[in-house]
Order: sequence, then structure tokens, then C-alpha cells
Amino acid sequence: MKNKRYFPMFVDLSDKKIVVVGGGNIATRRVKTLLQFTRNVTAIAPKCTAELQELGKTGYVNLITRPVKRTDFQMAYMVIAATNDWKLNDEIYRVCKEEGIYVNIADDKNKCDFYFPGIYMKDELVVGVTASGLDHKRAKKVRVAIQEAMEEGAENDGE
Repeated sequence: MKNKRYFPMFVDLSDKKIVVVGGGNIATRRVKTLLQFTRNVTAIAPKCTAELQELGKTGYVNLITRPVKRTDFQMAYMVIAATNDWKLNDEIYRVCKEEGIYVNIADDKNKCDFYFPGIYMKDELVVGVTASGLDHKRAKKVRVAIQEAMEEGAENDGE
């Protein structure tokens, strides 16, 4: 197979420990997406966005404002590295592979056990779209089209 294909799997994250390393915009977006599925999210970064700080203050996220340590990954089911330090991201990848932890390195599609799909949610319906890390704009376009079709369908159901 020329490009890896990723199996679309829906997983119950409600009781899984998720660690997000990084405090910038990408990390904040990942945390906000994860919070739709679990409240067991730890974000670790010396500095972070105001929005991520607020999520920590209100208790939605366990926010740790210091550099990440290997021990932060104990009992983690999944780790997302969204830092702008490629050496740190590489070290996180190496540790997670050694420990058997699912890992996603936000800026390196070749170091991802999984991708974050474009998500549309309505009630119990969850739709995820990915272009296998190759064409984010196309995946977003398809997700928006699905969202519009589902919302239009919901309006027509009421007639």
C-alpha cells in the first residue's frame, strides 16, 4: 500500500487518561475536541493560551504549567504532542512507542498512531472524517458538507 490507511474506530474515552503536551492553539483545539468525549484530560506546558488556562481554572482540564516529564505518561491511554519543539515531540514519540501508548505528533503525520478527524456531532450521532493526514482542507470540506446535509435533513424531519 502506497499510503497507510487508518481504520476508523470509535473508542469510549470516558475513563481513559489522555495527555496533551503543548499549550498553543493546536493543543487547545485538541483539548476542546477531547472534552466532548471525556473529562480525563491533562494538558502540560510551561505556557498556554488564555482559553486553555480558563479550562484549567474551571476544572475541565487538569492543567500542569511546567515542562513535561516522562512520568506524566504513566497510565496514559493516549498522548498528543502539539509543541513547537521537534526534539521534544520526537522524544515524546519515542517514549510512547516504548510504553505502548497511542501517540499523535501534531506536526508529523508519520509519527501518528491515529489522526484527529474532522468531527460533526448531533445528539447521539458522531461523524468523523479524515484524509489520512494528507489533505486537511479536503477533509474539512467533506465534514462541512456532511454537517450541512445532516442539519438540512433534521430540518426536513420536522416537516
